[in-house]
Amino acid sequence: MVTATADRLPAFPARRVDERLLSTACSLRAATLDDVPFLRSLYASFRAAELAPIPWSLHEKQAFLNQQFDLQHRYYVATFPKADFVMIEKDGVAIGRLYIDLSTDLWHIIDIGLLPEYRGHGIGHSLLAAIKAAAVTATNSSIALHVDKANVRAYTLYLSLGFIVIDATDTHMYMRWFAH
Repeated sequence: MVTATADRLPAFPARRVDERLLSTACSLRAATLDDVPFLRSLYASFRAAELAPIPWSLHEKQAFLNQQFDLQHRYYVATFPKADFVMIEKDGVAIGRLYIDLSTDLWHIIDIGLLPEYRGHGIGHSLLAAIKAAAVTATNSSIALHVDKANVRAYTLYLSLGFIVIDATDTHMYMRWFAH
């Protein structure tokens, strides 16, 4: 497997962070290709439990994760050209990412995730509450997201914030929150 570098990846769309998304629990800024090393390690944290039982060497796992990150990055940038690709920071340090498309009446949370040590401290809850409040202010009808069925913690958080399951596959649930 080939380890790709950030210079071979397409750039994130140049945008400013939508001020409606601001939260008191964290700060947000637009992602750039300079963030790719952090984003790779964040992505690896999302997949750690899944890869733990696989009998690959550390090098093989890292090569696989780099390849998967690159494919995901290319897909997201190509499929969601109007999305905001945002870094989540705490005290000036990157702790997560939020990819969200606000370009239609149905806002789409493409991806949201924090480093393991920042999960369960209310940051995701605060950020999602800010997104919901912004949707109401913007008179948007709903917010959509997908969650991996194995991610019980995130699923429980979304339920607590009023998201409901609309559809499901073998691996993921499609959830929506309705403003009215």
